[in-house]
Amino acid sequence: MTGQSANAQPIGRRCRFCAAPLRVTFADLGMSPFANSYLKPEQLHRLEPFYPLHAYVCERCLLAQLEAFESPDKIFNEEYAYFASYSDSWLQHARSYVEMITERLGLTPSSQVIEVASNDGYLLRWFVDKGIPILGIEPSASVAKAALQRGIPTLIKFFGTETACELVAEGKQADLLIGNNVLAHVPNLNDFVAGLKLLLKPAGVLTMEFHHVLRLIEENQFDTIYHEHFSYFSFTTARQVFAKYGLRLFDVEEIPVTGGSLRIYACHSDDKSKAVSPRVGALFAKEEAAGLTRLETYVAFSERVRAVKRNLLSFLIDAKERGRSIAGYGAAAKGNTLLNYCGVGTDFLDYVVDRSPYKQGLYLPGTHIPIASPDRIRQTKPDYVLILPWNIKDEIMEQLAYIGEWGGKFLVLIPDVKVYDPVEARVPIGDTLQVYS
Repeated sequence: MTGQSANAQPIGRRCRFCAAPLRVTFADLGMSPFANSYLKPEQLHRLEPFYPLHAYVCERCLLAQLEAFESPDKIFNEEYAYFASYSDSWLQHARSYVEMITERLGLTPSSQVIEVASNDGYLLRWFVDKGIPILGIEPSASVAKAALQRGIPTLIKFFGTETACELVAEGKQADLLIGNNVLAHVPNLNDFVAGLKLLLKPAGVLTMEFHHVLRLIEENQFDTIYHEHFSYFSFTTARQVFAKYGLRLFDVEEIPVTGGSLRIYACHSDDKSKAVSPRVGALFAKEEAAGLTRLETYVAFSERVRAVKRNLLSFLIDAKERGRSIAGYGAAAKGNTLLNYCGVGTDFLDYVVDRSPYKQGLYLPGTHIPIASPDRIRQTKPDYVLILPWNIKDEIMEQLAYIGEWGGKFLVLIPDVKVYDPVEARVPIGDTLQVYS
């Protein structure tokens, strides 16, 4: 799993897991602001910080990762604007998980469920309905307050060994410990996983969901790379990380959320009561066949990213020259990566709409595109609606099917440029303007 690449350069960066030198580029997306640092109107003419968005891959453990340019408390602060409850499909995903895991583990009102990075209580709320004791741990006060208002007990703290020790000292450990879409957000990976080990009861189960780097590579999902995502995991690399701290991955599921994720099941290494699922070996074999255990697979990704950028800009330039109007849907972090890397601002995109009232009236970082209510689409009747959170495009197309009333069409740019007609929204009608103009 190691090797040397032609683009390797001796630099001082170190892998956040194994401390090996980071010398090999995975994807260089130029300079970018933090993807969730939305701007107020009075901030538009102030200096806006940009940082290198340059992902590397470790030659030793093959963990793809970014440098940390800002402390977590500066990123996940009172102004953090991601509230999970504003996606209907994500809420349904959470509810389905709770039904499944409650039955699988036989959880009862005497069980203890703890979620790390619990956001606004979007998942724990379903355990409340079952009378199962819960605790959320969430560093961002803005979203944690929303959970508390819903009656979800939430500790407003960053998670690591210190927080875990405090909870254990209070007699709190988890029968089920959950962490969805948090592993990538952790700059101190070793301290975080060591904390999970401490907080899990001897016979407890840990489940975590994270974006699968295999899907990122195979489907050109470079827009999922942004500063708040410090690491990008394969199952092979994740097993190394958890094994180092005495946690054994005994099962795994490939799930479609966030563009293709893994849900891993872990227990203490000395817990022999949980047999290893055949899915574990099957996924290892799948990753090896796809090249995830070879450095050159990660190195080749850079050119594919550049090709997507060229195709995207060609499409948008052609559309504007033909007089087409384009609005965006979803002020998502991944959209901000894409727009900043490709240099797409108000010269291409008139505005972006978002269901979250916490984002409306603000501006996208870097590009300064205004964020409005979804009602703006019906008022202005754009020719195209660019869906930035492409991972929930089916949900959005259903909500906005009415754009067909004036001949509007949907535009999705990842993994490549595709146009969808609202009438047959699940089938792209072409990847060039000539098909439908």
